[in-house]
Amino acid sequence: MRKYKVFIACDTTKINKVKKIIKYTQNKQIKIGYKFGLELLNSKYGRKYISSLKNKVIFGDYKISDIPNTSASILRAVKDLKFKYITIHLNSGLDSLKAAKKNAGKTKLVGVTVLTSLDNKALKQVGFNKNVKKLVLHQAKLAHKAKLDAIVCSAQEVKIVKSVFKKEIITPGIRLNLKLDDQKRVLTPKQAFNNGADWIVLGRNITRGNIKENIQKLIDHLNQ
Repeated sequence: MRKYKVFIACDTTKINKVKKIIKYTQNKQIKIGYKFGLELLNSKYGRKYISSLKNKVIFGDYKISDIPNTSASILRAVKDLKFKYITIHLNSGLDSLKAAKKNAGKTKLVGVTVLTSLDNKALKQVGFNKNVKKLVLHQAKLAHKAKLDAIVCSAQEVKIVKSVFKKEIITPGIRLNLKLDDQKRVLTPKQAFNNGADWIVLGRNITRGNIKENIQKLIDHLNQ
């Protein structure tokens, strides 16, 4: 039986909340990792807490978007935290992607495509003349050229990405009930895995309310 892989987004500055998330998401049916975004990474005690984590798959969602020298420097600066995955925006450009990859060490460098909060209208507002699918395909080719280790994309675009990028694919914008919140391009966990995602990212659907019950709902959903 397939063991599904899920990153839980720990989007909070409260360390006690993160500890609670980790405690109540432990289970034997799903492989769980923990994604830490800029909210926790930039908080007063976030770095210290992350440095204390042992035997966990941890994901630093830095979404680096900078010049090559700075991108490389960021990877060197956080090397002691031993992240399994770190994100960089593919729109940083090929030179930045290569510089970051050169300094990533054992950390898997993950290229971020078009954010799941954006749609074709939003892309036009910021000056892109390609639609979402064409832009994601273009970015996936860039990730392949830069020899990145994984890609973040909407679950709706997994098949497009897989046509040119053969490594890991991580999909955010996942909803158990397809309630959009601030997202635009979403799918359910089962739809994402059926499309070929290696990992999905779930935040509010798991971390709001009763975490243990929410994890069980996810397990039941995947086993339907």
